[in-house]
Amino acid sequence: MTDRYRWVILAAGTTAQTAFSAMTIGLAAIAPQLRAEYHLSLAETGLVLGAAALGMILTLLPWGLLADRIGERAVIALGLVSGGVVLAAAGRTTTIGPLVALLALSGALGASVNAASGRAVMGWFAEQERGLALGIRQAAVPIGGALAAATLPWLVSAGGTKLALAALGLGFVLGGVLAGALVREPPTRRAPARGDDHEPLRDPRMWVLAGGSALYLTAQIATMSFVVLFLHLHRGLSTHSAAAVLAVTNILGIGARIGVGTWSDRLGVRVAPLRLVGLVLAAAMIVTAALVDAPLAVLVPVLVVATVLGLSWNGLAFTAAAERAGAARAGAALGFQQTTLAVFTAIIPPAFAAVAGASWRVAFALAALGPLAGALALRRVPEASASSGVAV
Repeated sequence: MTDRYRWVILAAGTTAQTAFSAMTIGLAAIAPQLRAEYHLSLAETGLVLGAAALGMILTLLPWGLLADRIGERAVIALGLVSGGVVLAAAGRTTTIGPLVALLALSGALGASVNAASGRAVMGWFAEQERGLALGIRQAAVPIGGALAAATLPWLVSAGGTKLALAALGLGFVLGGVLAGALVREPPTRRAPARGDDHEPLRDPRMWVLAGGSALYLTAQIATMSFVVLFLHLHRGLSTHSAAAVLAVTNILGIGARIGVGTWSDRLGVRVAPLRLVGLVLAAAMIVTAALVDAPLAVLVPVLVVATVLGLSWNGLAFTAAAERAGAARAGAALGFQQTTLAVFTAIIPPAFAAVAGASWRVAFALAALGPLAGALALRRVPEASASSGVAV
């Protein structure tokens, strides 16, 4: 294998992450249909949309530690294939309890891809390309969201939510099989020494990095998870039109993640641009809150900008965590960072929905506080040496 194989690794990891993100992000595209089919309140809909994150909380760190031990290929393949079977079974439920339970289990299993695919990319790419590479890999989230937003409403129209969830499950399986066939260990990576698997968890700056970046999720989830419901319930758009807005923002988010990653490579730092994005994101959410009842021609572009900003930062946080830990510990570091994000992802949707049920304006305004607080917290995190990881 040559250095060129790193692009095959990146493609396989991105495809696998896309399949998982189509579920975690894409379910928002059919939130109105889920709400109608399962007779859900707005708060219960938030619980359904956050169910996968509930499962991810329990397994992200163990999956990362396992990837450090046995490699990424087996971890991704095992998690995604089994998660796909569970996700297809979720489509056969008829009440909220089993639906939430199976979505949570599919999230717990499919979460294998979050830390493992990032670890693979970290190991194959050198520091001067790592922001771009992990930006592309993190672009899998809006790619999955865009594909889901464009297709799931039509699948629901053709065969109900059962067909939509079965299609998402099939995507899991295909992504896992592809990763199992193509992902390889980089030729020069060191195996971690025994006995210090949890070293990244002992770094207090890693805790601040994970917690500070997780606060950005208040804005990301407010837009990504609820834009369809907001535009449909509050502004009267059809579900298909509202889902189209979500699809467009995800497409733009792909470019934003790659662009921000490339920008950080040129700067040679990760935390400083991450903080700047947080401040701009907070401002965009405040403007969105002020315009919730403005004409759609004014509101929708502002909402799209806020959503794209909310999508743009994840790759920076991902890269910063991986570089701080180094390639041999990247699985543990990314598992920990992603666990922190999953905790917030599970908590925020029902909390936001509860506030939005009374006032969308207040809900969006409160969501602006997260990235503002996160950007301030990240002032305590120094830049890590990008060369701390072992890459080829």
